[in-house]
Amino acid sequence: MISNKIVFQSLSSGSCGNCYFLHIDGEAGGAGIVIDAGVSMRRMKMELLKNGFTFDDVDAVLVTHDHMDHIHNLGPYCKRLMKPVWMTRKLRGSLATHWMTGEYLGPVAKSLNEDGWSEIVPGRIRAKHFIVPHDATQTVGYCIDLEGYIFVIMTDIGRMTEEALNYASQASTVVIEANYDLAMLRNGPYPIELQDRICGGHGHLSNAECAEAIRAFVHPGLENIFLCHLSEHNNTPRKAVEACEPEIEGTGIRLLALPRGTASPMFIL
Repeated sequence: MISNKIVFQSLSSGSCGNCYFLHIDGEAGGAGIVIDAGVSMRRMKMELLKNGFTFDDVDAVLVTHDHMDHIHNLGPYCKRLMKPVWMTRKLRGSLATHWMTGEYLGPVAKSLNEDGWSEIVPGRIRAKHFIVPHDATQTVGYCIDLEGYIFVIMTDIGRMTEEALNYASQASTVVIEANYDLAMLRNGPYPIELQDRICGGHGHLSNAECAEAIRAFVHPGLENIFLCHLSEHNNTPRKAVEACEPEIEGTGIRLLALPRGTASPMFIL
């Protein structure tokens, strides 16, 4: 049984920027991580302070991929936080020469183990990554183990994979992309080339595809599902939630859509 308090907050979730905070507190003290760096240091500080946290509560940063809405502020994070920044070797190679990050990455960059767990905060938080299809240099989801509590995040995923489903089927909390409603996308303002990129298998996950994934991974130990990276023009929180609700009916699982450009509440997991 997990007795320690675990909290989760989305600081921003969408093409305007992506950043998530995850923290565990207990007898051994606190340990926290940030996933992606799509909001400014100033904004992160402000949002953390609202809930009694500071930069001292951030022990490491995990990076999912090298698109700008996920790394826009990674340079300042590296320079000012001076905490380990974890990524795959392939992403490390890309970001080492990226104009946003290359100058500051070296002293703090850490490579994830290619096989098995990486000790992000030794004895408290460890993580495994899994590759998902998306049109970046490389994109990964994370299975994060917080002293036995399993948290899975998969964002910017063009199509679901068996590996991603396997990790989600073991998790207590899953953060999963529900980017677009197909009818809104096809009848919306985007040119056909961009529409095809979004729904072509290496772009983003639709509401219907998200619901199908939930149907495949829902299990008795699942407590929370947070829908992330909703499109501003091609989706609404209501549409995303309504598409997925039938898959969890009667289970008691908390299902919520994370806000795009603003911070969510601090959720106790």
